[in-house]
Amino acid sequence: MPYTPSSSRYTQMQYRRCGNSGLKLPAISLGLWHNFGHVDQLENCSNILKLAFDSGITHFDLANNYGPPPGSAEENFGKLLKRDFAGYRDEMIISSKAGYTMWDGPYGDWGSKKYLVSSLDQSLKRMELDYVDIFYHHRPDPETPLEETMTALDLIVRQGKALYVGISNYKPEEAARAIQILKELGTPCIIHQPKYSMYERWIEDGLLDLLGNEGVGCIPFSPLAQGMLTDKYLKGIPEDSRAAKSHGFLQRDQITDEKLAQLNKLNAIAQERGQKLAHMALSWILRDERITSVLVGASKPEQLADSLKCLENTNFTKDELNRIYLILSNS
Repeated sequence: MPYTPSSSRYTQMQYRRCGNSGLKLPAISLGLWHNFGHVDQLENCSNILKLAFDSGITHFDLANNYGPPPGSAEENFGKLLKRDFAGYRDEMIISSKAGYTMWDGPYGDWGSKKYLVSSLDQSLKRMELDYVDIFYHHRPDPETPLEETMTALDLIVRQGKALYVGISNYKPEEAARAIQILKELGTPCIIHQPKYSMYERWIEDGLLDLLGNEGVGCIPFSPLAQGMLTDKYLKGIPEDSRAAKSHGFLQRDQITDEKLAQLNKLNAIAQERGQKLAHMALSWILRDERITSVLVGASKPEQLADSLKCLENTNFTKDELNRIYLILSNS
C-alpha cells in the first residue's frame, strides 16, 4: 500500500525559528550520517523515515560522503523520497554538505568553489532533486580563502540549487568571519551545525553567544556523544557496542571507571526527572533557546521513537543544572 502520513504529525512536534530567518525546524531532526548506506537494509531506512515524518520531523540532514560507501545515503534517500514521499517534498527540509573528502584528486575535498559547486550538483543527481533547502560548508578550509568558499555558497543560492546556506564545524572566529562575508554578499548564513553534547561543550565558549547575537540558528550533531550518554554504558562496555569494537569516534579507552561513575550520577538525575539518560542529554541541549534543533540518528524506528521522548520535559530547575554542571566539571 502507498504510504500515507499521519494526519496528526504536526501536533506532535515543537518547531523553532531558525535564527532570524523565516524557516522553522523541528526540535528533533533526523541525521542520516549512519545507517542509510548501501550496507544497510533499504526497508529499515524507509521505516525510520516514515516514523520520523509521522512524528512531525520534517528535516532530514545528509552530506555528500554519508554512507558507506560515500554518496550512498543520498542515493537511498533519493530512492525513498521518490517511492514513499513523492507528494510531500514541499513539507520537507532536506540539507546536504560538502567539505570532507568525496573523490580523488585536488577538486574533491575542502572548500574551493570548484569542489562545492560540483559536489552539490552530484548530490542533487543522487537524490533526484532540483534543489536542497539548506547547503552547508562542512568544515573550514585552511588554504582556500574564506571569501571564495562563502562566494560559492552565495552562488549556489543564486543558481537556485539551495534555498539557504549554513556552516559546520567552524570555531567562533571562523564563524564570525563567514557570517559577516555572507551578510555582505546578501545571502545570510542561517544556521551552524557544530558538535555539542554534555561531553563536548566547546560551543559554550563564544560560539553560542555569537550565533545568538547574529541571529543564526544552531543544530548540534552527536548530542549523545556517540552513544556514551545512553543506558548502554552504565554497567560497563557491552561486547556489541561501538566502544567495544572501537568503531568510529568512540574508543574503549574513553569508557574509564571515572566516566562510568559520572554517567551513573547523571543517570540518577535523569531518573528523578522521569527520563532516561539519553532523554535528559537531548533535553539539556534543547533547554537553550539559541538551539534551533538537535540532530539524532537511528538504526531502527524504535530508537528514534525513544529519542522523541526527550520532548516531554525540556525544562530544568536551577538545582538540576547546578548538579549536572558539578558532575561534568569533574570529568
